[in-house]
Amino acid sequence: MGVQNPNNWHWVDKNCIKWAGEYFNSKLVGLEATEADTSVKVTELRSMEGDAEVCQRKGRVISLFDLKLILAFESQATKGTISIPEVAFDTEPDDYQFNLSFDKEDDKTRGLLRKELIPQIRTALVDFGPTLIQANGSDIQIDQSRVNSKFTKANQELSYIKPKVVERTAINKPQVIKKDDRSVNKGADDYAPKYNTTKLDFSSKFHASAEQLYDTLLQPERVALWTRSEPDIKPVEGSEFHLFGGNIEGRLLKLVPNKQIVMLWRLRDWKRGHYTKITIDLDQGDSETKMSFSLNGVPIGEEELVQENFEEKYIKTIKMVFGFGAVL
Repeated sequence: MGVQNPNNWHWVDKNCIKWAGEYFNSKLVGLEATEADTSVKVTELRSMEGDAEVCQRKGRVISLFDLKLILAFESQATKGTISIPEVAFDTEPDDYQFNLSFDKEDDKTRGLLRKELIPQIRTALVDFGPTLIQANGSDIQIDQSRVNSKFTKANQELSYIKPKVVERTAINKPQVIKKDDRSVNKGADDYAPKYNTTKLDFSSKFHASAEQLYDTLLQPERVALWTRSEPDIKPVEGSEFHLFGGNIEGRLLKLVPNKQIVMLWRLRDWKRGHYTKITIDLDQGDSETKMSFSLNGVPIGEEELVQENFEEKYIKTIKMVFGFGAVL
């Protein structure tokens, strides 16, 4: 694909789903493990669903993918499938899940799969993201020699950095949500403490305008990109919102366009009626915008969890998805 993108500044994305299928067929099909009189082999990539893209903005190339794989396997005693429900750009190696299904149960095959074959599959999954960039990233940027911007040229020299994922907690673990449970306490114009609480303050700088960040936090089509889920949010004072599959809920209290967002915010598994009041201030400078978070009403003992989730699921993911800054 040809790129018309001065200084590699603008967002460019490339659909790599076909390449992903070829990668997994070549790296996974044929993998085999043998022990004593038992051997088991991956015979087929039965299915692959999801998305895989390589993207660049401001000189930085990243990969964005979220895939579900089903592999077929066969041994002397049985055959079956290995389902891998999530192969995503932010999945840690130890977080991959391998669900086994057998036509006929066989302990030797199961043991060999767990001990020998699945570690081989895990290695191929870990290598997928960096290989995706190496194989598909060269034609979505103009050559570094034609880049005049020192900022984007420096970004091109950065290696791909895979974001750290914190332990799966209520902000990102899947939940089944009943329709009747999706309502924020209508009488709460302020948070109603159900715990002993404390206050958190932290900030981060983004290579973006205040307007871009304001829209990224509130416009549904942009929120869907960094939450990787269908959001229930609209930029209207007094409106309720539900994010991350309903694991985060709250209400927008005050909106000052491109300047400030004040909201009630809670993890779904907190005691009903308890909210943290969050003020997000956007301070735009000459070349970057500082986003400051003030959280009032964080349950004592959950300070680290809440801050880590904001830093990982809000700050770092927004920077990575939209190219608003280096992910460290």
